Amino acid sequence: MQNKVLILDFGSQYTQLIARRVRELSIFCEIHPFHTIPADVETFKAVILSGSPYSVRADDAPHPDLDAIRTKIPLLGVCYGAQYLAHFNGGEVAASNTREYGRARLQTVHAHPFTHKIPTKSQVWMSHGDTIKHLPKGATCLASTEDVVNAAYVMDNDMTFGIQFHPEVYHSTDGLQLLQNFLVDIAGITPDWTSAAFVETTVARLQNELGNDKVILGLSGGVDSSVAAILLHKAIGTNLHCIFVNNGLLRKNEFDDVLEQYRGMGLNVKGVDASKRFLDALAGESDPETKRKIIGKVFIDVFDDEAHKVEGAQWLAQGTIYPDVIESVSVNGPSATIKSHHNVGGLPDFMKLKVVEPLNMLFKDEVRRVGASLNMPQEILGRHPFPGPGLAIRILGDITPEKVSMLQEVDALFIQGLRDHGLYDDIWQAGVMLLPVNSVGVMGDERTYEKCVALRAVTSTDGMTADWVHLPYEFLQEISNQIINRVPGINRVVYDISSKPPATIEWE
Repeated sequence: MQNKVLILDFGSQYTQLIARRVRELSIFCEIHPFHTIPADVETFKAVILSGSPYSVRADDAPHPDLDAIRTKIPLLGVCYGAQYLAHFNGGEVAASNTREYGRARLQTVHAHPFTHKIPTKSQVWMSHGDTIKHLPKGATCLASTEDVVNAAYVMDNDMTFGIQFHPEVYHSTDGLQLLQNFLVDIAGITPDWTSAAFVETTVARLQNELGNDKVILGLSGGVDSSVAAILLHKAIGTNLHCIFVNNGLLRKNEFDDVLEQYRGMGLNVKGVDASKRFLDALAGESDPETKRKIIGKVFIDVFDDEAHKVEGAQWLAQGTIYPDVIESVSVNGPSATIKSHHNVGGLPDFMKLKVVEPLNMLFKDEVRRVGASLNMPQEILGRHPFPGPGLAIRILGDITPEKVSMLQEVDALFIQGLRDHGLYDDIWQAGVMLLPVNSVGVMGDERTYEKCVALRAVTSTDGMTADWVHLPYEFLQEISNQIINRVPGINRVVYDISSKPPATIEWE
């Protein structure tokens, strides 16, 4: 791939947003930790340095060697990146008397290809305590705000730029234009990275990499594994062997319905009902992380049994996507485990299979666009994400077949209700949690002491952050009545109005 951008991550919460904005310009990009600059860095057409929670003045500040980049490849420093370039090239960075967080407006903008079409009074988003007090010798200021004199600058004659604001966030109203100026007009990158181009290059790469080898793929019913399956099928046909495992924790009727869908798409797929095996292994276990690990282990055992039935299989395909990859590589080593991820972490030693991940450079919305370019049915592409451990992490506490059945019924009413009211497609993810509490209620003239469920619906772009959905009160009232009247054992329904962060989308 010729037209690609390198983003060096210094630990900013916004680094993924930089990548997303670059991708919006139809330009491919990769994120790497600042201390692992790729050996083939000269193949990148431009480099962007992210922000950081560090101060460049601190003893432990990230300090990469940019000798292979500076003056050789167009370079843009964002926030910390801009301060880093100034500080280590003879400028002065100091603690600001007026810290600037949130919205600000450019007061002056000097004419330059970098600031083309950026108007004065353009709103930008600031997030820093330090400021560039003096630019390095040979640098020119390109823009200022009321409180930040050197909001944007250029190092004369070497295509190095710095900005103290964040163009990647939506609050910077002309941020995308600024990135386009840098990447297209200055770096000369052709915006040629599209879904169709991705399909073409990926299928060719898979054909070259896999040849006539047999590949096994575990389908989940979700968007990622389904798109990965169609890409692989397009590349190697019936040498792709798909396995769809019923872990007993899927949605109501999902195993049969999705299996039939896959067969209708022409995939070589085998359905395996291992529900009893999973539920037996989970019996009596309440700890969320332990439940995830049990499900992961049993899945590997089941999958390994089935894989051995495919004679000569050499590869395992996974639907890993880019946020999974990014989150598994930290700037300062492995991040603290919030919860185990079912795709990242490799295979146990006894599974002697090589791994192929055709989607591991795509964000979720990009996966959907690739699926659309492959003419996949909207019913699959529009499906809400569903956790790998399934309903096990939506049943708080221990798992029993009775609880699973109860939650399946409640979930079916909620999801069908969203569809019937035209709400489903406007929601990123929805589901129901079965809580480990009983509450007092009254049905007829009798006192009840039964279960409580929590409804959850969020909007998001890629699941990294999420906001709760303002579902109509009338809808919530209708669904609550349906659940309590139709599902024995439930007498209370609540709605979760927590955003991510600080909450996660799932409860476990």
